[in-house]
Amino acid sequence: MAAANIKEVARHAGVSLGTVSNVLNRPDTVSPATRQRVLDAITELGYVRNDSARQLRAGHSRTVAIVVLDVANPFFTDVVRGAEQVVEEAGAMLVVCNSGEDSARERRHLELLEEQRVRGVLITPVGHGPQPNLDKLIDRGIPVVLVDRGSGRASRCSVAVDDVLGGRLAMDHLLDQGHRRIAYLGGPFSIAQVAERHAGAAAALDERGGADLRVATTTSLTVAAGRRAAEELLALPARQRPTAVFCANDLIALGVLQEVTARGLRVPADVAIVGYDDIEFAGAAAVPLSSVRQPREQLGRTAAQLLLEEASSAGEKHRHRHVVFQPELVVRRSSEQPRRPRR
Repeated sequence: MAAANIKEVARHAGVSLGTVSNVLNRPDTVSPATRQRVLDAITELGYVRNDSARQLRAGHSRTVAIVVLDVANPFFTDVVRGAEQVVEEAGAMLVVCNSGEDSARERRHLELLEEQRVRGVLITPVGHGPQPNLDKLIDRGIPVVLVDRGSGRASRCSVAVDDVLGGRLAMDHLLDQGHRRIAYLGGPFSIAQVAERHAGAAAALDERGGADLRVATTTSLTVAAGRRAAEELLALPARQRPTAVFCANDLIALGVLQEVTARGLRVPADVAIVGYDDIEFAGAAAVPLSSVRQPREQLGRTAAQLLLEEASSAGEKHRHRHVVFQPELVVRRSSEQPRRPRR
């Protein structure tokens, strides 16, 4: 059965099209009796308003999109939760798109979002370089805010964490624990966060000296990738094998933890592990993981607030802001050697 349209509602209620429109959009302008007659007709006919068409005619939408690198990563789940809270409080809806760390897939999402004339886009981009699809959205008047990534551009807002500092915190901790053979696991390095966390770790090591850093590049930021990387490291001769591993995110760290313990090695006595993000699973792991904590929900909330501010500026000049949060190292059993009792 075809859906009822607004003309049928007007005919059924015995009123004009304008009166039905007023009930839907300006109900206070219609008398209570007439308003109820129209509402009864809507219920009886099962009429559903075409809100998307109305929004397109008005030139704006109540839909905000967020494009994340990996929808399966709990870090992004928390970011989305924070953004969703702000968006829903503003009477809008948040749509989640998953790029899967694939630049072509990211491009297709952005093209569809442009066609839909969404109110704005929150995004953690796949690559470092020029982003013409984001520029197209901005040129069309669709605000864009980068999430968990610095913008480097005056034309768009961003919300990020100082990942270079985060890398330093992790490396300083492992050096303080006495480790001199350390590995960094993460990839691909086209993801800015992976490169910046490595840069911070390498800088800390260079400043303090006396240690070696082995880099194992992964093809993704997943538990499975962590296990594969750990297999390669553990296949090294004992004198070359890293005694500590700093991972670009907690999923890789969990994969390393699984592989290390499956081989009967002790954490942290044989291999210390530090992750990044401090997702909920980090503290709940069989050996609780040390991790560099990011304010995940706050990232999402702040990004959504900046986006909605820009979207509601109504032609006024918007002042773009770049918010940078500071990370915090959370030390747990996976990296802290137990202190020897005093004699």
